[in-house]
Amino acid sequence: MSSITSLNCLKEGQKARVHSLISQNNIKRRLQDIGLIEGTEVICLHKSPMGDPVAYLIRGAVIALREEDSKTIIVCN
Repeated sequence: MSSITSLNCLKEGQKARVHSLISQNNIKRRLQDIGLIEGTEVICLHKSPMGDPVAYLIRGAVIALREEDSKTIIVCN
């Protein structure tokens, strides 16, 4: 059974698939431009010592996202 949560809740090494984006306007567009669309697999690679930002593997590229942005990405794992 899959659970739905936000991207920022993933632990290092965990995988999930994008379910939806709840961000607004320009941020939503930027997230979509880097490949965060429904069904995309995302892997949490590394959390910084203070927890923000976090590095994710998205479509073969390592992308660092701030917690405020990753909270708006709904994933299922």
